This record gives sequence, structure tokens and C-alpha cells, in this order.
Amino acid sequence: MLTRWFTTAAENRRSGISGEARPAVRRSRLGSAITAMALATGLTALASLPAPATAGDARQGRQVAYITNQDDNTVSAIDVATNTTIATIPVGNGPRGVAASPGGTRVYVTNLGSDTVSAINTATNGVIAVIPVGADPFDVAVSPGGTRVLVTNSIDNTVSVIDTITNTVIATIPVGTAPNQLAVTPGGTRAYVANQGSNTVSVINTATNAVITTVPVGTGPIGVAVTLGGTRAYVTDSGSDTVSVINTATNAVEATLTVGNTPTEVAIANVP
Repeated sequence: MLTRWFTTAAENRRSGISGEARPAVRRSRLGSAITAMALATGLTALASLPAPATAGDARQGRQVAYITNQDDNTVSAIDVATNTTIATIPVGNGPRGVAASPGGTRVYVTNLGSDTVSAINTATNGVIAVIPVGADPFDVAVSPGGTRVLVTNSIDNTVSVIDTITNTVIATIPVGTAPNQLAVTPGGTRAYVANQGSNTVSVINTATNAVITTVPVGTGPIGVAVTLGGTRAYVTDSGSDTVSVINTATNAVEATLTVGNTPTEVAIANVP
């Protein structure tokens, strides 16, 4: 068995986050190590920011990478063109997930230890809103239209839906046990949530903010990504060393692929 139980309080003590003890959460055996490495080496969101065009980058916005620093309670902003840190932004306790809005004007950060989401204005690299969500917010995704932010709350077993105009939570959706990562379809109509503790994926209708079906997958699902055409969702099953392929038309697993030990993350690339 490639899973174990650990408490959030114990994890917080290791990372210097203060807080009361909370119920145990099912994670992969290497979860804490993988998380620390990802946060240190590139759990980033890229935002294309408006900038004066030059001969070399005409009609291309300036790209900035945003990196969550879990032990520092900060976010580093790195200019991709110059590979220099242009800002260090204080956020909440234990920042983990990060996502940029499609227009590049906002970046959203989940703060595990504060149970909040920090909204960053990329023009000033300052926090413009701190939004209370559920317990232990883990992952975050922005809808393609930029109007909604979805956050997995790993202790509450819920997903918070944030209105990006008001920066308030407009819906809280019950999902499976220990929701980990989530992905939104290119059309923005569905969100797929990997529930690590219940070995399922919750499919959310983003118009009604309700779960329309729950898909059984392998053991300990962590990562999820939707293909660029939106026809398939790929889910990493960390405990069974497999990837579950969900057909988004039927919301059923159409293939289970054996991969290496403890698969955790997945990304879809449009390879030329």
C-alpha cells in the first residue's frame, strides 16, 4: 500500500506553520516530499503582462512566473525574459497552489495554513484580496473566461467557487474525501476533481456548481489534466501506479494505463 495517514498539524510543525490539530488526511507516501520539492523548484503560474513592444517581442506580453514558497509564506515573481526576481510578495501561511487568470491580470494562491486564497494584482505585485475558503485549500484553477476560481479544500472535502469580480465565495461544493488537484475543461463547463481519499473523481457542472457524477478510478488519485480538445481527462493513481483515462462525453473510465511507481502529476502538451 502506497498511502499513509498523517495530520495537518504535524505537517505544519515541520514547515513552521502554526495551527490547531486537524483530522488526518490520506496522502501519498511521498506526498510531503514531493510537495516541498514542487514548491521550491517550480510550482508556478505564468502570467503575460502588458509591456511596451520591442523589436524582439512585438505583440507579445511580458511573461512572469509566480512561485509559491511554502516555508517563507511568500510568492516570488520572476521575469521570464531576464530570469530575475522582480518581487517577493507576502501571502498567507503555507502557500501551495497557484494559478493565473487568462488575461494575466491576477494570480490566485492557496494558503494551506491560513485557509485562505490570496488574490494578487500582477500590475503592482501586491495582494488585493484575502478570501476565506475551506480547511487546507490545496489546488486552484481559474475558469477559461476568468470569471471563476475553483479551490480544493482537502480537509473539508469541498470545492470553493470564487467570483473574481467580488473576490468572494459564491458556492461550496461537497466532493469526495481529501480532494487534491482539479482541472477545468477548455470550454469551462466542467471541472474534474481528484479525490485522493475516496479513489474517485468528482465531475462538477460549473453552471450549477453541483457534482453531476462521481467516477471511480485507481487508488489514491492526485493529479488530473484535461486534453486540449476537452474530450479526455487523465488522472494519476498514486497508489495503484496507473493512469485512469476518463471519456468526458460519458464520464466513464475508458482505459487504465500502467505507469511507474507513485504517479503524481500530469500535463497535456500539444507537441508539434
